[in-house]
Amino acid sequence: MAQAELNVALRKRVGKGGARSARRAGLVPGVVYGPKIESCAVSVEPKALKDAIAGEAGWNTMLTLVGDGPFNGVLAVVKDMQVDAITRVPTHVDFHAINADEAASFMVPVNPVGKSKGEKEGGNLQVIRKELEVVCLPNAVPAAIDINVEELAIGDVVHVADIEAPAGVEIPHDVNFTVITVVGFKASEDEEGEESEDVAEETVEEE
Repeated sequence: MAQAELNVALRKRVGKGGARSARRAGLVPGVVYGPKIESCAVSVEPKALKDAIAGEAGWNTMLTLVGDGPFNGVLAVVKDMQVDAITRVPTHVDFHAINADEAASFMVPVNPVGKSKGEKEGGNLQVIRKELEVVCLPNAVPAAIDINVEELAIGDVVHVADIEAPAGVEIPHDVNFTVITVVGFKASEDEEGEESEDVAEETVEEE
């Protein structure tokens, strides 16, 4: 698992007012929580946060929080992050403290590998679940769950129970939901409209 250090500062003023104050100062307000640590409000430089999770692991990067507070030296991952819809600048971040020796839950992207038979026949591959929950040790979190789709024909489905997880990784699920499917080619509205016009013209000519 990718690792990085991240400098954070203890935020003495909490609540909405404290968050707004941090944003006015050009910082991203956040919170650190998890087992064996008392939840505390923090703030972080937006560029430092962006750089720390810019690698392939993304939010699953194991962060060592550094700063003057109870979080100093704590290992954490980004559990949630709110981003401004226009500027794309983070507006709030949640850090979840983890234990390097204990399994935890992580969200990992789904990565279809190859081109399916159905696509070659004119079908369309649809990834129904963009991410899957995995449970494993922090140092075993995969960058993605690779799923080979080359043998999928139109109408075929990959359910979560069909996926072989990497060694040391569990994909928990209560329902055997669909992850990937291949659907048949569907004519566009423009093509359907053109066909309707052609039929109408033929009818007029026959009359």
